[in-house]
Amino acid sequence: MARKKKSLLKTAFKVFLAIIVIANVVYYVTWLFTKLPHVRYPAFGIEIPPNYSMHGIDVSRYQQNINWADVKNMQVVNIKIGFAFIKATEGVDKVDAQFQRNWLHAEEENIPKGAYHYFVANKSGKAQANNFIEIVKLKQGDLPPVLDVEEVNNSTIPDTQQKIKDWLEKVEDQYKVKPIIYTNIFFYNKYLKEVFDDYPFWIAHYLQPGKPGIDRGWTFWQHSESGHVNGIKTTVDFNVFSGDSAEFKNLLIR
Repeated sequence: MARKKKSLLKTAFKVFLAIIVIANVVYYVTWLFTKLPHVRYPAFGIEIPPNYSMHGIDVSRYQQNINWADVKNMQVVNIKIGFAFIKATEGVDKVDAQFQRNWLHAEEENIPKGAYHYFVANKSGKAQANNFIEIVKLKQGDLPPVLDVEEVNNSTIPDTQQKIKDWLEKVEDQYKVKPIIYTNIFFYNKYLKEVFDDYPFWIAHYLQPGKPGIDRGWTFWQHSESGHVNGIKTTVDFNVFSGDSAEFKNLLIR
């Protein structure tokens, strides 16, 4: 009987030690995923900045045929795809070849989605807005429309800014919601700073520790262009939302 008690005590002690070890491992992993500037996620193939609760992707025809169910179901630790921006139009007459398919299937998977227009600076801003409006039918639960501005196409700065304003004003009048401007740090500082500060910004800036290097508030941050997600054959852009899930819901069209 004494040997039996000793054996039980040894077993209990081993279990206790195992619990202590597991608890310490969990604590360390939690610290690692919340305190470091970036944490590498091998399944996603990139480093992802911590302390953001909403993660998403943006796609176009370059991602080919996407399996949106696989996108929705992928989760690594606490990271999953919580929203998607989908390219809709470009210039005055181009429509992305995958837009309708992506739009439909993302909605079927209940992934919050937004549409974006690629701006061509030497074309009419109003005509480009008409192209977007004709193709994109936004509704309750969708993200605000996005203007992707990255090039001036040999246009002057004042002319480019006026055409951007024309697009933004016409689209806002159509959907009754303020559009988001997507751009990179260089383009923002040279062409947009102070002129469009009433608009929410989606900033592309890679390899930054914790947040994009911009001296103003931002709504979305594109922090990588080389992520991997189940259901997508190519690499894909990764983004984070600046706020929490409640703030994200408030951003959606009502």
